[in-house]
Amino acid sequence: MSLSDAVPRQQPEKPVSDEIAFNGGKEQPISRLAHIIAQASRFSGDAHGLDNGERAALARLDPDGELRPHQIAALSRALIYAGLEPDTWQVETWQRWSLIAHGMALAGHDISQSLGQQLSRADVSESRVTKLLTSRGDAFRQILPRLLRLLASKNVEPNWHELGGLILNQERDEEKAEVTRLRIAGRFFTAEARK
Repeated sequence: MSLSDAVPRQQPEKPVSDEIAFNGGKEQPISRLAHIIAQASRFSGDAHGLDNGERAALARLDPDGELRPHQIAALSRALIYAGLEPDTWQVETWQRWSLIAHGMALAGHDISQSLGQQLSRADVSESRVTKLLTSRGDAFRQILPRLLRLLASKNVEPNWHELGGLILNQERDEEKAEVTRLRIAGRFFTAEARK
């Protein structure tokens, strides 16, 4: 798999690629995770979706806080069904993917537009976008859930290919994270200028 956090057992973690949408036509874990979280399960143990309780557990979890057993179960199930192997991860990796799963459960996933265009469509203020793109570490993880709730309240689902890439690369591969930030900013300000 191309994601650093989704490595086969007994292999060192590799840098995350921001090309996480498709790799040679093969759907990547972030796309599968979004599909699994959005898809309602059809029967108990359905590997193509989560039940309402599991989605609610993901929406309520605090990625920086202590995860409760039912939240760990829902998160683990979603990650495994997405083709990831969380049993080999470090705590930081769990936090990154739990933030992504939490965000997907809160706000959904839409690849039809770039994240910058979606932020503009939701009338997110320039100052809030600037804070998102300039914050790092704990500040970023505190800003993001609030922004996702704002997007959900405006019925705008974010593009997790971009946002997930930012989360996975931030403070790990800053060069790739900066490319993602600049792409988001460029598309946001272009969309704002066209209004």
